[in-house]
Amino acid sequence: MKKMLFICGCVLSIQLNAQILSPEAFISQVRSFHPIAKQADIKVEKANAALLSAKGGFDPTIEMEASRKTFDGKNYYFYTNPEFKVPTKLGGLDIKAGLEDNGGLFLNNQITRGQSSYLGLEMPLLKGLLIDQRRANLQQATLFTKQSEQDRLKMQNDLLYDAYNAYWQWAGSYKLYSIYKQFLQVSLDRFRLVKLAYENGDRALIDTIEALTQVQQFQMLQADAKVKLTAAQLELANFLWNENDAAYLLNEKFVPDTVQFQMYLTVDNPDEIINRANLENPSLRSLAFELDALEVERKLKLQSLLPSLNIKANLLNRGYNVLKDFGGAFLQNNYMWGVQFKIPIFLREGQGSYKQAKLKIAETNYELNAKQWSTANKIRTYYAESLLLKEQIAAAQQAYNGFTALLKAESLRFQNGESSLFLLNTRENKVIETAEKLIQLRAKYLKATYGISWAAGNLR
Repeated sequence: MKKMLFICGCVLSIQLNAQILSPEAFISQVRSFHPIAKQADIKVEKANAALLSAKGGFDPTIEMEASRKTFDGKNYYFYTNPEFKVPTKLGGLDIKAGLEDNGGLFLNNQITRGQSSYLGLEMPLLKGLLIDQRRANLQQATLFTKQSEQDRLKMQNDLLYDAYNAYWQWAGSYKLYSIYKQFLQVSLDRFRLVKLAYENGDRALIDTIEALTQVQQFQMLQADAKVKLTAAQLELANFLWNENDAAYLLNEKFVPDTVQFQMYLTVDNPDEIINRANLENPSLRSLAFELDALEVERKLKLQSLLPSLNIKANLLNRGYNVLKDFGGAFLQNNYMWGVQFKIPIFLREGQGSYKQAKLKIAETNYELNAKQWSTANKIRTYYAESLLLKEQIAAAQQAYNGFTALLKAESLRFQNGESSLFLLNTRENKVIETAEKLIQLRAKYLKATYGISWAAGNLR
């Protein structure tokens, strides 16, 4: 018993000298430096760049058109026409203003000679009045920026779930390896004592074989646990990146937090989680924003069923002051206007585009409904699994405590010469078996509990 306490003290001393990598610190590093987390940030930046591009459809523009022709010493014509144009979001209205300086022997009669100015507008009265391609692009780009944020959260949610699973798998492997290492040391010390007793004539040869067999069994178990621990460390390394975008392997001085590994997590009522998930789950919200963007597309396609009726009107004046002598008489004599009308005979292109837009909305609605139901069922499944595993852990813990008490009693009887090495080894094997089962259950419990948050989209 004293040897057992000494070994436990040695193990505790090793753990105190080691540096614990807490799950919080690990997840914080994953969130900050993992390439997938950075890719998720880039998705948002790309959407913001697309929004900036869409806003460019309403940027004011300056145009300049100039031409001159001289032939055989004759000035055929010259004209200079700078124009300033301001697109607006109001009914597709474009406001424009410009200056003209025209002349020459053979100038087109429709062009005003000399210096003049104009102030005008262009506006659709039917198709394009409520929405046009520029406004649709801007509305959709705005929605896509919101959708990209949800996609970023979804990618982060998936990444952190995998990272948590890798961490707790590492913690479970480390815990199991530590137990095998502890019992191997106990069995080695017992073998040396039994061998010494045999050499002094106090033990039979079969006892040394029994003790050696137990040592060899624990050596095999420890070797297998070491392989699993190494594999878990390498799996954990998939999530280890530094600020220089370089991956690295975990330093041997770091150990997992085995205290948190044995703790229970607080979980809300599944109905409350489902209600929050319907509002906050990034996968569901992303689909909702996609539906909003498709609705914008539907409204745009609806406009394609209308005929085109566009109006142009300019206020004209001599010189470069378009508002000089502004008044009623001026308005009656200094203007230019025009109307453009167009309608397809069969409207097949517009009908087909509009139908496609409606079908895409229906398709996405089905996808959203299926996703909501699937998400709710995943939450219920993980919640039920976590409750059952919690009960199994409690039962396994009681069994482990009982087998440990029996092992201590058997060890004391063995030291007093009242028990056999076979019974002691049997007790040890039962403790090991139960400890291994308990570790497996705790790893499954943590995976199921974090699975609830993952299904709800709450891992941040």
